[in-house]
Amino acid sequence: MSQRINHQPIFLLTSKAWRENSLWIEAFSRDYGRVALLARSARTKGSELRGVLIPFVPISASWFGKEELKTLHRAEWLGGWAQPRGRALFSAMYVNELVYKLTAREDGQPEIYQALHDVMKLICSENQHIAALRQFEYRLLKALGVAPDFSRDDNGQIIELQYDYWIRPEHPIQRVDTFRQPESGVVARGAVLAEIQSGQFSQPEHAVVAAKIMRELIDFRLPEMHTRLVLQQLNQLKQRIK
Repeated sequence: MSQRINHQPIFLLTSKAWRENSLWIEAFSRDYGRVALLARSARTKGSELRGVLIPFVPISASWFGKEELKTLHRAEWLGGWAQPRGRALFSAMYVNELVYKLTAREDGQPEIYQALHDVMKLICSENQHIAALRQFEYRLLKALGVAPDFSRDDNGQIIELQYDYWIRPEHPIQRVDTFRQPESGVVARGAVLAEIQSGQFSQPEHAVVAAKIMRELIDFRLPEMHTRLVLQQLNQLKQRIK
């Protein structure tokens, strides 16, 4: 039996041309997780979907179908914000790539949708969004059940702001002391771990350490991120031009 879903909030993650004038869309929905949608005739000049199906803003979508690829039959904007520009565009693309590569199809996780909504709003609306990006990365990994607990160490003790801790993928957080020096992973103050979760950094150097932590955790699962590679290449080009 064909399933019909109406007025479901989504964010577009990817889209590609499909046959003569349609679009194959991968979207993340609030209640159904990542879904594959076929937007028939969306690339034709008179299509109602053509001007609505844009990334980085919330959309209300309605679809039907019992196969893995559903048919999109209606889409509307849910309000939102302007499209990102410059470095913010790369941040938004990076967020979409993370969600697309780490989530499974039709696995409903409303907390991921909310995290996606929150970070996209800040990326597109605020000049400074690095703290929000680190917070989103942690919220995503936590929702997927693959993030270390930033509130307690391996002994069950509450993380304290003034102490150093050792962070590694697939391991509980360990407090660093003179008898146990880390050989891998990232060492950070407990204050940095707290600030990643709050989405606010009290010091610029905390943001640098937070980026190292999240890269360590994400690279373990996604060693090759296309958007990160493109940004690195652009930065290298800028250095050569100077």
